[in-house]
Amino acid sequence: MKHNDTDLTRRDFLKRFGVGAAVATATLAGCRPDKNPADGQALAATEDIPTDKMTCRVNPKTGEQVSILGYGCMRWPTVSGGSARDGEDEIDQDAVNELVDTAIAHGVNYFDTSPAYCKGRSERATGIALKRHPRNKFFIATKLSNFAPETWSREESMKMYRKSFSELQVDKIDYMLLHGIGMGGMEALRGRYLDNGMLDFLLKEREAGRIGNLGFSYHGDIEVFDYLLSRHDECKWDFVQIQLNYLDWKHAKEINPRNTDAEYLYGELEKRGIPAIIMEPLLGGRLSTVHDHIVARLKQREPSLSVASWAFRFAASKPGVLTVLSGMTYMEHLLDNLRSFCPYKPLTDDETQFLYDTADLMMHYPTVPCNDCKYCMPCPYGIDIPAVLTHYNKCVNQGNVPESAQAENYREARRAFLVGYDRSVPKLRQADHCIGCSKCVAHCPQGIDIPAELNRINTFVEHLKQGTL
Repeated sequence: MKHNDTDLTRRDFLKRFGVGAAVATATLAGCRPDKNPADGQALAATEDIPTDKMTCRVNPKTGEQVSILGYGCMRWPTVSGGSARDGEDEIDQDAVNELVDTAIAHGVNYFDTSPAYCKGRSERATGIALKRHPRNKFFIATKLSNFAPETWSREESMKMYRKSFSELQVDKIDYMLLHGIGMGGMEALRGRYLDNGMLDFLLKEREAGRIGNLGFSYHGDIEVFDYLLSRHDECKWDFVQIQLNYLDWKHAKEINPRNTDAEYLYGELEKRGIPAIIMEPLLGGRLSTVHDHIVARLKQREPSLSVASWAFRFAASKPGVLTVLSGMTYMEHLLDNLRSFCPYKPLTDDETQFLYDTADLMMHYPTVPCNDCKYCMPCPYGIDIPAVLTHYNKCVNQGNVPESAQAENYREARRAFLVGYDRSVPKLRQADHCIGCSKCVAHCPQGIDIPAELNRINTFVEHLKQGTL
């Protein structure tokens, strides 16, 4: 394939990235075979990260070497320093370019985006950053994100599909997903992909070579998951994207009855030989901001590892996993993840059991299973639902949710919760403004009874204000 003059040469890339001469002789974006590293090869957090040690897994259909760390493009940085998923600020394209350059330099080659990400701006920013690199240095994954009923028609769905090629500046989508399968149940599946013929169309696009691999991302309704897998002989799914982490492995249904344990999802894919792409390895950040007691437990076991690295290593531990997605807004997030996968150090059986036991302990802490995905937004009454739930979860993890006024830390915890609440969520957007319309509930992939949780948190806040716990 020919590349235009905007492609970076290897020399220019290394110069722009600032890699020294000693590193320049290493293989650019190299993949390490997926096997246990020898003793002593795991990198300490303070050491340089090699550019030729990224662990890769092999796509069984194509033989492609896919980096075990995949870049989720839902949270690109903005010029104001925030995340484009959360606000309207302009995406910082220079920062996106730098993140992509750094990722590719260290062997990351799987980039996952969607027409819905960053309020419709992710594909363009991702395409601009990737266009600067040779096409054979990356795989691009995007989705048919026709969530709204007004986009269910074949005409609108086709328009969305074709726009992705334009925004990403490619003539082939390496990994194409039916997005958010399970949200809205079988009715939504029929409306979005079956009745309008879009599934048949995408299968033909794969046959024509404009799609390399076809799969779907699963959210919530097990009937839909099982139905699509029952059509595997016909559709020959190349991969399926599922939520998998050490808390959801066995406890997803305990967290919410509408959820499905990741152990079942992964097992069904493994039986059919379908590779798994992993989303939510940190459960929306909850596994990187765990209760202080859990932090102490993890640090006691391995002081040099970050809390998040345990979750990423678990997500990659299953042999049928092709790549683990991480939405990395800031360079420090990317570098920490690169340390976990350059090369990947598999969990031992003892470490795996340690995480299962850790998950059991975490079930004692009553956090709300919110992944901060913001699918519930906007609230028609202006409530910042994710911010309310995130603040509550943060306070639970920090021990700032006293059970009674007689608790030893009551005054300190009370002040921390209330002051932090006002700082995190403007008063007009707090839980007390919820009227229980339940419009948000249908959009929550985790099946949270959001009005009930907001009411519970508001009642707790009122008791704290009055000192009547």
